[in-house]
Amino acid sequence: MKKKLSVLLLAFTMVFTMLAAASCGGGGDDSASDTGYGEGYVFKQGFDLDYRPYSFVDDNGENGGFDVELAQAVCEYYGWVYEPVPFNWDAKDAELNAGSCDCIWSGFTINGREDDYLWSIPYSDNTQKIMVLKDSGIVTLEDLAGKKVGVQTATSAYDLLNDEEGQKALLDTFDSLQVYDTYTIAITDLKAGAIDAVAVDVTRAEEAMANDDNLVCLEENLGSEQYGIGFRKDDTELCELVNAALQALAEDGTVAAIAAKYPEIEEYIILGK
Repeated sequence: MKKKLSVLLLAFTMVFTMLAAASCGGGGDDSASDTGYGEGYVFKQGFDLDYRPYSFVDDNGENGGFDVELAQAVCEYYGWVYEPVPFNWDAKDAELNAGSCDCIWSGFTINGREDDYLWSIPYSDNTQKIMVLKDSGIVTLEDLAGKKVGVQTATSAYDLLNDEEGQKALLDTFDSLQVYDTYTIAITDLKAGAIDAVAVDVTRAEEAMANDDNLVCLEENLGSEQYGIGFRKDDTELCELVNAALQALAEDGTVAAIAAKYPEIEEYIILGK
């Protein structure tokens, strides 16, 4: 009798343990627990501190933006601890290579950098545009001849304008190319008349134009691209886990719900479409 009772007790204990284990972990897929990226992993998102509406640090020191909210959703999915790592954009590679962050996730262009990072699936379309004041008289790219044009350093627009196979011929027609640490400063100078135009990603331009009716973009594009998340090349497992979470969050409507908070870029978000 004691032997039967012991067997029954052991069986009950095993079943209880299995049920308890099944209930642990993050709110989504528990595959991360088998990789070293289990529940409690501190996921450090590296992002541009001034790239609205994808990522920013506001005047109160709070982090925000589409990319920031999506990264937080990925962390909730796996039960990870979210840690923001904001930086000036030109410091992104130094931060990633030093291990200060797990990835560069901030309106980061894949095109032309395919071999430089391990990339996530693309999540947003984008184009480079020229933004001017509405009454500037500049309506085509040809009208930029002899003009002062601003651009943020280390961006796709900057690279495109300096690329012989890109828009270097257009750059050569400018009076000058003024390089800024952030687009916010460049746009402020545009409004003040210090420069005549800004070469900028359309998603950043949409955010600026939504807050100022005097800003417009030329119809012509400088180039087109897609955004992704850049990881160190040997972080394959982490990249695969983030990809899986992005796809799951697209399927359950989380991505669309976050994008709806940022109507100026909602149409460009391609996850789940």
